Amino acid sequence: MTQLLRKPSGTSGLVHDITPKSAGWIYVGFALYRLAKGESAANTTGDNEAIIVLVEGRAEITGAGTNWGEMGDRMSVFARTPPHCLYLPPGSDWHATATTDCVLAVCLAPGHGGHPAARIGPEGITLEPRGTGTNLRHINNIAMEGRDVADSLLVTEVFTPHGHWSSYPPHRHDVDDYPNSTYLEETYYHRLNPAQGYGIQRVFTEDGTLDETMAVSDGDVVLVPRGHHPVGAPYGYEMYYLNVMAGPLRKWRFIAHPDHAWISENPPA
Repeated sequence: MTQLLRKPSGTSGLVHDITPKSAGWIYVGFALYRLAKGESAANTTGDNEAIIVLVEGRAEITGAGTNWGEMGDRMSVFARTPPHCLYLPPGSDWHATATTDCVLAVCLAPGHGGHPAARIGPEGITLEPRGTGTNLRHINNIAMEGRDVADSLLVTEVFTPHGHWSSYPPHRHDVDDYPNSTYLEETYYHRLNPAQGYGIQRVFTEDGTLDETMAVSDGDVVLVPRGHHPVGAPYGYEMYYLNVMAGPLRKWRFIAHPDHAWISENPPA
């Protein structure tokens, strides 16, 4: 199996625990907990900042010395409603107890203490369309650069209708050359509806030194250390993914693949 495709380690508890060391890069960490009602999870952010995303379900959360109460109201991620999220600065302890069955994502990257602990959403997050035709998808902007809510994390949700493409036309953000491009590592946490479906993700460089095409199942994570990374949802299966990006600069600037840039400039009818 490619090292870019990470399967969940089980069906309950901590099912993904991706660190910069295990990913072979510098910035991005990603953890995912699947908790039954009454179960708990806890950790500390250490030198990282964190954005906790209530992907599904509800939980009572304390963090950074504050009781944030019950968070979450989206029972199915495919409801497409805005998520409840919590930003925690470096050096924060957190604890979550599920008040319903829930899926809890923890997005991590180096922080420098520039932002206090705070709720993010659901207020201020509006589902936005992007692309046209079968390149249409819908975005929940949790913490992209237009929202000054984190030191280095960039986090977003994407809903791709069945038969459509996203992260497309192919693009990459693997060169630190601002304002032309920024270096950003990235994870994709995938979900499928119905859950027995699959999606396709290709991660490839223009010189061919990296070229991996993966069938992703419900609950998988794909690592994007460099290169282009388009995603396809087969007919009959709606796709969701949660993106986490981070690098030396909290800006998203990408380079379109030269063979396919024309699609954005002159999309097919």
